[in-house]
Amino acid sequence: MMSTPKEIADPEEFIKISEHALECRVIKLEDKGLAKVKARTRRYLYTIKIPLNNLDEFLKKLKCQNIKLIE
Repeated sequence: MMSTPKEIADPEEFIKISEHALECRVIKLEDKGLAKVKARTRRYLYTIKIPLNNLDEFLKKLKCQNIKLIE
């Protein structure tokens, strides 16, 4: 049974979650000026929406071992 992704609003909380993530994916939504960042842990998929102008700074803080940019 698949559970629904959990959307996180707080970037600091998402960064903590990313420490345990097996993989993080970044999807840029240029038309909306946002990027959706997904962190896959053993149990859940977490997502957060980050404005594109804050994305580089945010990605530097992520503790994910495996970050993939999805074009």
